[in-house]
Amino acid sequence: MKAALLDQLVAARAARRAVVLLSALDSGAEALLPLDTDQPVTFAGADLSAAVRQAAERDRSGPVETDKGPVFIQVFNPPLRMIIVGAVHITGPLATIAGVCRFDVTVIDPRRAFASPERFPGMSLRHDWPDEALADLAPGPRDAIVTLTHDPKIDDPALSAALASPAFYIGALGSSRTHAKRLQRLAGAGFDEAALGRIHAPVGLDIGARSPAEIAASIIAEVIATLHRKPAP
Repeated sequence: MKAALLDQLVAARAARRAVVLLSALDSGAEALLPLDTDQPVTFAGADLSAAVRQAAERDRSGPVETDKGPVFIQVFNPPLRMIIVGAVHITGPLATIAGVCRFDVTVIDPRRAFASPERFPGMSLRHDWPDEALADLAPGPRDAIVTLTHDPKIDDPALSAALASPAFYIGALGSSRTHAKRLQRLAGAGFDEAALGRIHAPVGLDIGARSPAEIAASIIAEVIATLHRKPAP
């Protein structure tokens, strides 16, 4: 890879932008192209739009044959990320399991006594309000956002910010009754039925989970099921 392309790749990774490196195997020509665009993908005289889209959705690199010769498609998706709002009893197990599943994890909670390094050693912690933190984190289609506090002052701004993003998963802890009230508040804030339907609540698969670890397992299972049933670009 040429130095200029490597610099572009490093910048894209830092900005969490999905890109694809196309290499013509016969000529050695290379191009680094963004994936967050609806523009057709043409390279070395061939239309690779469908092949690139499929490779990105599957998060899988590989060669493809074209009438202009073989091209290797190398996908550079940003890492999966889980943003957890609320440093509560479920947060630790959820962050641990998500990390094992190769998610980058960030915990947001303005209550410093809850989101402390002592309770969550080595974890990325944010102490600003969730809407401000999410505006800075700029969630994309490789992000899952989970709210856990039960406190509307914290969860509602987080959910509003999450619904305005292309995050592939949005989940909220709470009973069906709690969620019904939450939906009323969010509808009053201007979100329509389609937008509110993106929220998984009560969060997690219904596996009869009781302990914090079991609830965390049910959440990560639902997140992964959502990711693979509706591939994120």
